[in-house]
Amino acid sequence: MSYQDVDVTRNSKAARIAGILGAFVLIMLITAPWWAGRADLRLMGELFLYLSLASLWNLMAGYAGLVSVGQQAYVGFGGYMLFALTILLGLHPLLAIAAAGVFGALASIPVATLIFRLRGAYFAIGTWVIAEVFRLSFAQISALGGGSGSSLPVGIVKSLAGSRSARESLSYWLALGAAVLVVTAVYLFLRSRQGLALTAIRDNELAAGSLGIDIWRTKFVVYVVTSALTAMVGALIFLQKLRISPDAAFSVNDWTAFVIFIVVIGGIGTIEGPIIGTLIFFALRETLADLGTIYLMVLGLVAIVVMLRAPKGVWGFIRARFDTQLFPLTYRVVRVNATKGL
Repeated sequence: MSYQDVDVTRNSKAARIAGILGAFVLIMLITAPWWAGRADLRLMGELFLYLSLASLWNLMAGYAGLVSVGQQAYVGFGGYMLFALTILLGLHPLLAIAAAGVFGALASIPVATLIFRLRGAYFAIGTWVIAEVFRLSFAQISALGGGSGSSLPVGIVKSLAGSRSARESLSYWLALGAAVLVVTAVYLFLRSRQGLALTAIRDNELAAGSLGIDIWRTKFVVYVVTSALTAMVGALIFLQKLRISPDAAFSVNDWTAFVIFIVVIGGIGTIEGPIIGTLIFFALRETLADLGTIYLMVLGLVAIVVMLRAPKGVWGFIRARFDTQLFPLTYRVVRVNATKGL
């Protein structure tokens, strides 16, 4: 006769090692303004902002099943709120970024009430239509440059810091902070009771509803929170660019197509997927950007190959092969002691 002592835990050896390495990498990234060049800081800042957008889109589409092709609506909305609050109301840029998130959440409530009546492809098309409405609406605001856009005044830019190097360092730290905040928030949310309900909805919406989970409310919360954080990231994006226009702010190619590409090749429905996808996307972009339209063709080819060979993305393939998670969300049964008896 034999028996085993077992324990139920979320942690694993791989997750603990990843946590240690992640802390070391984070410290190195925080100190980057002292060892990286100006171009490197700008590139890494852009990478962090794309990682934030990809993680938020993944939460909405990969877990809540809300496949939006109109998240550029909130990127542009956040950018325009930054310009409006700083230029027209004289608010400090850092306060304007936080306020952009609040206004983004408020704007998403009536939008969600409307488009949640749609399902599947109609929902996706509806989100794109809403983004176009946002673009056309902001193009009519002459105080913000109308269709040609506007730039941040020098006084507002200098209010961030006295020197150019200090402003670039601050912009980099804000982008890094946004990425850390978003990934951490998504991770903690998915480990909460709301996250458990969201996972149940993703796995089987009908069964989740039969267990008493309020599906509409859960998805509504995810949409509003995602929109608020996306608006804040949008404000950061255009704080870096220092100029905004309707076409740039609401670009479906820059803020939705590339984000979807990142999530799909990295692994939708996982926290690790957007991180890996962002690294792959920027590696391809920096390598192939000089090739013009061929660069976009290569991106499409990579996406097709990944979807055919690894339908769950690069991280999905790695997780299936090695049965590991860097951000453990589910419990595991592990053996802690084993004895034998007669």
